[in-house]
Amino acid sequence: RSLPAARPDPMPFAPIAIVGRSCVLPGALDPSSLYELVAAGRDLVGPAPEGRWGLGKAEVLRDPRGPAPDGAWSDRGGYVTGFEEVWDPDGFGVGARALEGLDPLALWVLHTAREALRDSGDGRDGSAPRPRTGAVFGNLGFPSEGMAAFARRVWSGNGRAGEGAAVDPRNRFMSGGTAALLRRALGLGAGAFCLDAACASSLYAIKVACDRLHDGDADVMLAGAVQRTDDLFLHVGFTALGALSRSGRSRPFHREADGLLPAEGAAFVVLKCLADARQDGDVIHGVVRGVGLANDGRGKGLLVPSEEGQERAIRAAYGMAGFGPERVSLLEAHATGTPIGDAAEIRSTGAVFAGLEGVPLGSLKSNLGHLITVAGLAGLLKVLGAMKAGQRPPTLHAGEPTDALRGSPFRLVERLEPWPSDGPRVAAVSAFGFGGNDAHLVVSEEGPEIDAASAARGARPALAVVGLGCAVAGAPDRPRFAEALFSAASLLDGKGEGSLGPIELDLEGVRLPPRDLEQTLPQQLATLRAAREALDGVAQLPRERTGVFVGMEPDPEVARWGTRWRLAEAAREAGASPEWLKGARDAVVPVLEAAAVVGTMPNVPANRLSSQLDLGGYGFSVQAGEASGTTALALAARALRAGELDAALVGAVDLSCES
Repeated sequence: RSLPAARPDPMPFAPIAIVGRSCVLPGALDPSSLYELVAAGRDLVGPAPEGRWGLGKAEVLRDPRGPAPDGAWSDRGGYVTGFEEVWDPDGFGVGARALEGLDPLALWVLHTAREALRDSGDGRDGSAPRPRTGAVFGNLGFPSEGMAAFARRVWSGNGRAGEGAAVDPRNRFMSGGTAALLRRALGLGAGAFCLDAACASSLYAIKVACDRLHDGDADVMLAGAVQRTDDLFLHVGFTALGALSRSGRSRPFHREADGLLPAEGAAFVVLKCLADARQDGDVIHGVVRGVGLANDGRGKGLLVPSEEGQERAIRAAYGMAGFGPERVSLLEAHATGTPIGDAAEIRSTGAVFAGLEGVPLGSLKSNLGHLITVAGLAGLLKVLGAMKAGQRPPTLHAGEPTDALRGSPFRLVERLEPWPSDGPRVAAVSAFGFGGNDAHLVVSEEGPEIDAASAARGARPALAVVGLGCAVAGAPDRPRFAEALFSAASLLDGKGEGSLGPIELDLEGVRLPPRDLEQTLPQQLATLRAAREALDGVAQLPRERTGVFVGMEPDPEVARWGTRWRLAEAAREAGASPEWLKGARDAVVPVLEAAAVVGTMPNVPANRLSSQLDLGGYGFSVQAGEASGTTALALAARALRAGELDAALVGAVDLSCES
């Protein structure tokens, strides 16, 4: 049956104060340093540190004029240096020794979260409970270096050169485990979890954190993101997609831009309801006026940006803010430096800003590269610094701007310039993720004319479950699962294991090329199969108001490609022949192709459903350990009750059954 078309209007967006900030970024270990480097027009992109890839760069780098199987066109990106100089393991609620052996990803999260709280005026140490404080942060779910190293140890026994003995098994749980560690280390009584919406993750995290404040589930929220994926996988993966810059330059909006360069880092902000921040006498760095989210739906493919999806997210942000883009006097664009993506963004944003002229435009990626999950929040920190200084910083490498800017409402900020204002300055930040996650945030300075009143919380209406689907251990569908459940039959096999058998997927109506099917992780196919079963009998879903929420943890199978490439170093040391190396590599996993990169993206299990079913409501992957599925359910229920969505697909998947 079709769902009713009429629904109550979404709850008004009560302004949210930003009262604390922190970051660990290339060239900037705090927000003040970040603004100083962008104001000075510094370029922090450089070669990957020696040893970072775990093998000689000569084994990986390829001629940028040609194809690069098992290789990358460049080793350049944005890299954090000097973190050990600011890192202090003491003062957390878990003890310094408990932090030894953890991946830098976890340490960056702990450090930036604590520093953001300190910046907000919270001087408590880690052992002090914070019963009404929570955290949500974006985390790119591709394996971190620590997770990849642990997987190699499992697969190879003891690893190479004693590596196995030095790998902490906790790094296997780089997402939900890191969130749980953060909760314990800072005494966060309102909980913590990760989400993955690819390059839009940090703005999605801010939106979810604002929701928790609006709902009264917390008084203080940490919202942030971290990106510390195995850098070798990112460079080879983006090369396989054809997205890595062949010239090794990050040039957003440049006429000859030829791709992105990945960067790493972490950042957090501390959020409060504006009324609470005013009452508490907090220093207010900025006020979030609205965060619009959307998904591309089917579009032209998971790697082709949809202007329609981006435009819906942008319009939603101004609908929340209660004013239009005419008040925006600085736009921090997503702008990765890919010609197709940059031009699409100019058109989609230009459709909302139509009728305006000379709107100042910039992109932090010209300074640092593409921070992926952290990109949106880093852009927000740049904007907050610019507001405080009353200056708009330049975008680098923009001397020959793309033709797409001609006739648009925008002008690139090419040099440091005054940012005049006769009232609170207003800025916007966009972030558009691989696979179709779209986000646009509107932020302003504090001002007495901003109404801080929160909307009254209405009743919590009951929600209906209208479809169910599953594939669990020996039960590949809902009827057989129900039969086993109510007959007390075991779903384990003869070995006492609960592994899922072959996944049978009816290809009628599936819009996936055969090569994509071959190179897609089983988790995506199992999720798609269960979702289609759940929708059997649901005749129609409202396209723009149906979201998708999938609970899952990073899959170690993705680390097989890192193992494949790093065999080159082992073969060289052992004097093995090229023929041996090729055979050994192929025995681990085939050459990484574009279809496999998409098929392993940790945000794609949700986006695959949005694309296959042409659903444009917002959604994402949720990473909260064993609570991933129930957290996804709670997030979907909140969106429905708040009137932001009319329907939601909610699922969870785990095919990581390694021992």
